[in-house]
Amino acid sequence: MKVLIVIAALVAYAAAQSCPNIVSRAEWGARAPTGITYLNLPVPFVVIHHGASGSCSTQAGCSDIVRSYQDQHMDVNGWSDIGYNFIVGGDGNVYEGRSWDKVGAHAPGYNSQSIGICFIGTFTSSTPASSAINAAQQLIACGVGQGNVAGAYSLIGHRQAVTTECPGDALYAEIQGWPNWDANP
Repeated sequence: MKVLIVIAALVAYAAAQSCPNIVSRAEWGARAPTGITYLNLPVPFVVIHHGASGSCSTQAGCSDIVRSYQDQHMDVNGWSDIGYNFIVGGDGNVYEGRSWDKVGAHAPGYNSQSIGICFIGTFTSSTPASSAINAAQQLIACGVGQGNVAGAYSLIGHRQAVTTECPGDALYAEIQGWPNWDANP
């Protein structure tokens, strides 16, 4: 019994070590959500997006953009919060959106069974900075390690859920080489 406890503790420790730096909602100045629906974990899908916005390279600049996404989603779209579960900045940080356990508003047909990860910027002709790509891949591994994302998850681009150019041609081509890419979800 003690061996199992030690192994479980080591697995949990390893999972925590693989997590990227996550800037909390309080740190980026999030508004409170107007409603919450919880996910059944672990989710079987990870959906990649781009914000189709300007880029950022500092926590202050990225926080400004994340707040603008939340304002758009809540004030214009009428959603209860920012649509994404996490947002990845050009500064290499991950910004907490709805987090691991809440249903997002980012990919029709997949919201209640996925984690939505958005890269800040527009990635039609170039890919995100390597620090951002590494942070996103580390975030997915963290989610698997913590039991929030299924080990056999399917990775897709937003355009596979709905007709859109998101996550941009360059980023879409990039994610096709990532683990668990699913061409036919």
